[in-house]
Formats: sequence, C-alpha cells, structure tokens
Amino acid sequence: MNKDVIEVQVRAVLPLEGSFAVFLGNEKKVFVIYIDESVGTAISMFMRGVSKERPLTHDLVGHLLLAFGARVERVVINNINGSVFHARLIISAENELQTTRKVIELDARPSDSIAMAVQQSAPIFVAKNVWDTVEDVSETLAQIEKKGLEAQQAAEATTEEDEEDDDIEELSDEDINTIAGIEPGKGDDEYDDGFGGDDDDEEGEEWKKADG
Repeated sequence: MNKDVIEVQVRAVLPLEGSFAVFLGNEKKVFVIYIDESVGTAISMFMRGVSKERPLTHDLVGHLLLAFGARVERVVINNINGSVFHARLIISAENELQTTRKVIELDARPSDSIAMAVQQSAPIFVAKNVWDTVEDVSETLAQIEKKGLEAQQAAEATTEEDEEDDDIEELSDEDINTIAGIEPGKGDDEYDDGFGGDDDDEEGEEWKKADG
C-alpha cells in the first residue's frame, strides 16, 4: 500500500440534530466528518449488525456487487476542500472462473464510501495531505465516550435498583413474617403490637362477658 495514505477505523458514529458525526482515526489522531442523517443511520446499523426487514440503498448496492462477483476492496479519502471531503471507492471484480481480475476506481462521497466499507469489512485509508490538514479531536471523542460510559453505568445502577424493588414486592407473606421476626403460623391478632398485648385480651374477655 502506498505510504502516502494512513489506515483509519470508524471510531464512533454519533447522531446530531439533522445529521451525524463520523469519527475516523487511529491511536495517533482522530478527525470528524459530518454526514447526512440517512447515511449516518446506515453506517450505525452496519456497525451494530442490525438486521433489516427490507434492503436499504447500501444493502442493494452490496447485493449488486456480490451478484457480479465484485466487492469493495478499499476506500480512500483523498482530498479536502474547505470542509468538504472527497473519496475514491476501489472495487475489484473477478470473472466466474476467477482467472481475470479487474479493479475499478470510482469517485464517491466519503459517507457512502464509509458505509460500503463498513458493510463489507473493507479497510479505509486517508491521504497524507488530508491527514495533515484535519484537526485532531481525540480529546473530544474521549470526553464523549467518558460521558457515555457514565450514563450507561447510571442506567445499569437504576435497573439494578428497580430489580431489587421487584424482588421485595414478590416476597411471600411467610418471607415478610420471617424478615419482621414474626413466628411462622401466627397471625396479626396473636402478635404483640406494643399497645398492651395481654391487657387487650383481658379487656376483650370482660367485654364478651358484659355483652353476653
């Protein structure tokens, strides 16, 4: 592979208001590309392995490539003009006998190229001139990931508390009596409630005699 390109991975895909932010990079540097919502959703679904009832656009393109014995070999983000990125989609195809191999290079949007690369597990490269130009947002991504982890831990803690509450609600009367220190087999009227106990029983007997 040409030394004028750097291999990167999709580090994160985050939804924004009406768009998505795709973080690309490696252990040395991370940069971000803003893409439209539909393609961002597709990339996110490919990364998470979400199954679909019907094929979407990038699924269809992938199926067409497969039908003609072709696949995405690699993607190269080769240019940047202001805030606009450009990419090349490299596709390789072989005949049915696998004796002839043809390589095709197409101009494509980086968003579509990334979606196809993620779908087909193809590598993504960035031209060195682009790599040297883009701003490093590694710290920003680290902060986002930290907040996401904290939110996940808080949600898990809340879930555990809810499960504990459900366990308490599901205790039987016998379990509750045991926790409260009530002897098995005794009802409330036989338990000293702290308001006189035996005196209440004596008053009850006198009331019955008077009433009889």
